[in-house]
Amino acid sequence: MSSDFESYEQDFAVLTAEITGRIGEVPKLVGDEKKQMVANVEKQLEEARELLEQMELEVREIPPQSRGMYSSRMRSYKQEMGKLEADFKRSRIAYSDEVRNELLGDDGNSSENQRAHLLDNTERLERSSRRLEAGYQIAVETEQIGQEMLENLSHDREKIQRARERLRETDANLGKSSRILTGMLRR
Repeated sequence: MSSDFESYEQDFAVLTAEITGRIGEVPKLVGDEKKQMVANVEKQLEEARELLEQMELEVREIPPQSRGMYSSRMRSYKQEMGKLEADFKRSRIAYSDEVRNELLGDDGNSSENQRAHLLDNTERLERSSRRLEAGYQIAVETEQIGQEMLENLSHDREKIQRARERLRETDANLGKSSRILTGMLRR
């Protein structure tokens, strides 16, 4: 269990180091190189978010007595992720100005840029849809497991009630037997 978590941690560390390096390069680049770098960083940030989600799922499966250490690590990773996203937004300020100029017609390639932007948005939407579908599947499976557990508990309750009833009958029979034996001893 923790080996999966540690593997995700290593992947997250490598990915955040790459993102940090690329964020530093974004303001220095111009034109298509900058667009390409921004697109790459956005994809890597998405991958990092997905890794965080996987790590959270692993933490939920860890026994409660050892979960605290992993939970604190998750908090620090989430803070690091927030810092990366904030740094990326700051580095994109110059890039967003370029995109705005291109969309307003300063560049002849604006229709291609819009198309690329729409394709990126469509891809992001598809990834989100897949994640939602996976989440829905997990919810359905969890509901089925919960329903099975409730049925098992109901059957166990019936068994316990039957056993309790048999115990009461046995106790009553023992009481009768004791009274009969006491009566016989007196005679």
